[in-house]
Amino acid sequence: MPTTDPESIRLQKILAHSGLCSRRKAETLILEGRVSVNGRVVKELGSRADPAKDKVCLDGKPVHYTSDKKREYTYLAVNKPKGVVTTCAQKNAKIILDLVPVKQRVYPVGRLDKDSVGLVLLTDDGDLHNRLSHPSHDHEKEYLVFATRPVSDQDLTAMAQGMVIDGKKTRRAKVRRVSENGFKIVLKQGLNRQIRKMVGKTGNQVAMLKRIRMANIHLGSLPPGKCRHLSEKEVKGLKQG
Repeated sequence: MPTTDPESIRLQKILAHSGLCSRRKAETLILEGRVSVNGRVVKELGSRADPAKDKVCLDGKPVHYTSDKKREYTYLAVNKPKGVVTTCAQKNAKIILDLVPVKQRVYPVGRLDKDSVGLVLLTDDGDLHNRLSHPSHDHEKEYLVFATRPVSDQDLTAMAQGMVIDGKKTRRAKVRRVSENGFKIVLKQGLNRQIRKMVGKTGNQVAMLKRIRMANIHLGSLPPGKCRHLSEKEVKGLKQG
C-alpha cells in the first residue's frame, strides 16, 4: 500500500525526479496502471510514497529517486529547425532530442509544431517543467510571425483582443507590427497551433513562425539546430517567474 508517512512524496514527483519522464507524462503512466508501490499497482493521481522506504516501480522496474538537494539538473535552450518534432519519440521523424548531445534524459517544455522554428527549452527538473508547462503560471511566449499576405491593423487588433479558436476564445495578447506582412505576438497560453489558426481566421496564412522568447529566456543568436546550457541567472529567473 502507498504510504501515508509525512515524508511521503507524490508519485508524479518521484517519477519526474527519477529522470524517467516529465511530471505530466508521469500522470499518464499512473492512470495507465504502469506504476506500482510495494508490489501494488496504483492508479490514483493523489497517491504518495516514501522513496526511502517504499519500492516504486515503473513497468515492473525499480524507480531510483534523487532528492532536490542531491541532484544537479540540466537546463537547455535549443533553436529548433523546421521539420523537427518536439516529442521524445516518434517513428520516422527527427525529434528535438536528436539535437541535444547530453546523457541526461531531458524533456521539452511544451510543444512547437513541426513547421515552426525557434526556441525550445528542455530540462530534467520535473518541478520546473511542470511550472513552465501549466497555463496558470502565465509565462510569456513571444513569436515572430510573417504571413503570406499583408496583415491589416484591424487583423492585429483582433488577434490582440482575442479570437474564438475551436470554440474557445483566446486570451488577450500583445501584438506589434514589424513589417507589412510581419508582427510579433506575446502569448500567455498555448492552444494547439494557436497562432496559425488566429492568422487563418483573418483570411491569411502563416509563412514563417519563430518562437524567440519563453519567459526570461531569449533565443538570441543561437544557430538553428544548436543548443546551449542556461546560465544560473537564467534558471533563477525561470524559477522566480
